[in-house]
Amino acid sequence: MGYILAPSILSADFKNLGEQMKITEENGARYVHFDVMDGMFVPSISFGMPVLKSIAGATGQVMDVHLMVQDPIRYIEAFKEAGADILTVHLEACKDVRAAIGKIRECGMKVGLSVCPDTAIEEVEDLLADIDMLLIMSVHPGFGGQKFIPGSLDKIRKARRMARDKGLDLDIEVDGGIYHDNVQDVLDAGANVIVAGSAVFKGDVADNTSRFAGILDSCATKGGGRISSDKI
Repeated sequence: MGYILAPSILSADFKNLGEQMKITEENGARYVHFDVMDGMFVPSISFGMPVLKSIAGATGQVMDVHLMVQDPIRYIEAFKEAGADILTVHLEACKDVRAAIGKIRECGMKVGLSVCPDTAIEEVEDLLADIDMLLIMSVHPGFGGQKFIPGSLDKIRKARRMARDKGLDLDIEVDGGIYHDNVQDVLDAGANVIVAGSAVFKGDVADNTSRFAGILDSCATKGGGRISSDKI
């Protein structure tokens, strides 16, 4: 299981987006997190296929695309063509989540499935064997500047235990309110893919990225975070 930083370009300076992506790559970020919001599933609107197509290939980073859109199966082929490597859909947004998972797999992308803070992690237990990555939202999707929801740590622990009980080497990604001062708690709970927006792109991008990368590299060297075995 690798430890991966996925800077969310939603917080980047779009006048210098290509340059900032390269800076994150040079300082240890293997993924680019690409948030798509439709104004329906979440109140905000961000960007879509044309922007992804224009940046895919600008670096060697994996395009980690997170669809916060209603009925996402409609767009799966289009995001594959635009350059997505991993495509994550929300359990809450799918009319038929198994059909969406199958479509992503059929298109040759890695499959991600996300849950909102108010969704019990048990609702995805039967789907874990069918996906490559579980994205746990640690803030409510669609709103910037929120604080990390502390209860997310219990949800991460439960998800990691479920995966281990099933013998799955599942990537667990966490998105929302993660900074240098709380990322170790998220890793210790069982996450291995970290999304960070403001904490990367506000200020010195190179230094912010390398600090995160150093923490993740330390976890990898130690063989993982100090994942709690306490009962929840």
